[in-house]
Amino acid sequence: MNKLTLTAPAKLNLFLHINGRRDDGYHELESLFTLLDFGDELTFQLIEADTVNITGDVDGISKEDNLIFKAAMSLMAYRTVKKGVTVHLTKHLPMGGGVGGGSSDAATTLLALNTLWNCQLSLAELANIGLQLGADVPVFINGKTALAQGVGEELTTFEQANKWYLVIAPGVHVSTAKIFTDPALPRNTPKLKSPWSMTETRNDCEELVKKLYPEVEKTLTWLLKYAPSRMTGTGSCCFATFDDEQTAQRVLQDIPSSWQGFVAKSASESITHKQLATWLNKEK
Repeated sequence: MNKLTLTAPAKLNLFLHINGRRDDGYHELESLFTLLDFGDELTFQLIEADTVNITGDVDGISKEDNLIFKAAMSLMAYRTVKKGVTVHLTKHLPMGGGVGGGSSDAATTLLALNTLWNCQLSLAELANIGLQLGADVPVFINGKTALAQGVGEELTTFEQANKWYLVIAPGVHVSTAKIFTDPALPRNTPKLKSPWSMTETRNDCEELVKKLYPEVEKTLTWLLKYAPSRMTGTGSCCFATFDDEQTAQRVLQDIPSSWQGFVAKSASESITHKQLATWLNKEK
């Protein structure tokens, strides 16, 4: 039980509404998160030295600023297996694209080390720890399609038909802080009243991001030729929804060479949780 490899999945915000701004500066949000069956790959290897090492695709980020390192350090006090760990990261998700790469990596680290270090923490306890690392981390700990409210920490499991998505990263990095501090950002979208439908939803950040980052607007317009399109999170990744993989793959072949993209299916349960359950069964 010394080595474990898991996928840290991408997420999409199928919509993002900003309902208001609290006195502490945080924004009240409503968003529907779905997880995809595609993401970064992390391999965890326990070692005798009492250290946390990170290898692989970590260029440009100091160890102390890496969310994988922060996640590992946050579990140190709960260990019953007194060993260190080396984490090898293979990046497949674009950084700063709004698909949750860093948050997903952090959540996957918490799930993996909770098991390898035998911390015996519940998902709710891991989610509370994860929230200190980033607002999106609990979504990945929860591991299911969910409606997020509050500042993103109030999660309600939501039944949503699984679809195929073409996700495009147009090669620009959108600053979340810049978007959420811009006076032009809408902050007064009424909360949804049940029952509601996806036709009532939108991404409140989209118009501002398109204005500040023209390449995002270009991406959304290009995707519209093929299917309904929307930006995820605060961007810059944009997605289009398809009923089958073949159509999405054909459109992927046509994207401009300056963009990156991938096709993936949404999953009712996180691929991380499925892999972890399979690994635990093998280790019994």
